[in-house]
Amino acid sequence: MSYLEAVADFYTEVAQTPDVGLCCVQSTPMKMPGLVVPPAMQEMNYGCGTTVHPAELANAPTVLYVGVGGGLEALQFAYFSRRPGAVIAVDPVDSMREAAARNLAIAAKANDWFDPEFVTLQAGDAFALPVADASVDVVAQNCLFNIFEPEDLSKALGEAHRVLKPGGRLVMSDPIATRPIPEHLQRDDRLRALCLSGALTYEGYLERIIGAGFGQVEVRARRPYRLLDRRTYGLDQHLWLESLDTVSFKVAIAPMGPVSLRAKWRPMPGLTPPLMTRLAMFCCRGCPWRSATRPLPN
Repeated sequence: MSYLEAVADFYTEVAQTPDVGLCCVQSTPMKMPGLVVPPAMQEMNYGCGTTVHPAELANAPTVLYVGVGGGLEALQFAYFSRRPGAVIAVDPVDSMREAAARNLAIAAKANDWFDPEFVTLQAGDAFALPVADASVDVVAQNCLFNIFEPEDLSKALGEAHRVLKPGGRLVMSDPIATRPIPEHLQRDDRLRALCLSGALTYEGYLERIIGAGFGQVEVRARRPYRLLDRRTYGLDQHLWLESLDTVSFKVAIAPMGPVSLRAKWRPMPGLTPPLMTRLAMFCCRGCPWRSATRPLPN
């Protein structure tokens, strides 16, 4: 079984039996007037940050969302693009699309502005997106691309570049690693499916984005995400993962090189490394350790 098949099997399981603790970033959904997020949709929020940035969603853009999850961000995108087919949500896992369809139907009853026809659910994957070249304004993915091995990541980024209109935006939220993840963790399909072992470093992540042809990359947020403790994961020291929100633009790479606008990462005052470790263990209590030991389906 390939790592992609193992990941698909895992997300088939969590689509059928939602795991609220799968990610330790079960934050309150973005508050917008008239937007009600059903609890069942929030329970399937398996992202690591957000890809819904209102500044990128003016003029009711056509959005291609890769990896629909429970439909939360598809609903949020539809809030800004209230027309049939404005949001195209692609997922290779049948049961995940079925769960999203159920959740969106519930959302339609709770939101009088929302019509399920605003979101089109399609089978497909990040390596062969089922849309034409230069046909969408925004491509978004939340905590999916980090699962891919580096060469597969480059393929997915290339596909996003292909389907975007000139000047279009690739909006992503992914974990990154503060140092290279050891090979023994990278080979663990279970941890990769849990978004714990596929993350690149900040520099390696940006290099892949730029290598796909994006001429401008803006970092919108960079925050603590998870702690891989040395005893549980067989490390010589703790390894900190961060959550990175970026917007990459389909513009030509300038002769002097790509433009990268970086947000400054600032921990809260007094948040020393030992305190960060204790905070991570508190915030993620029962999360990475419990979830990381959850077996993949046979």
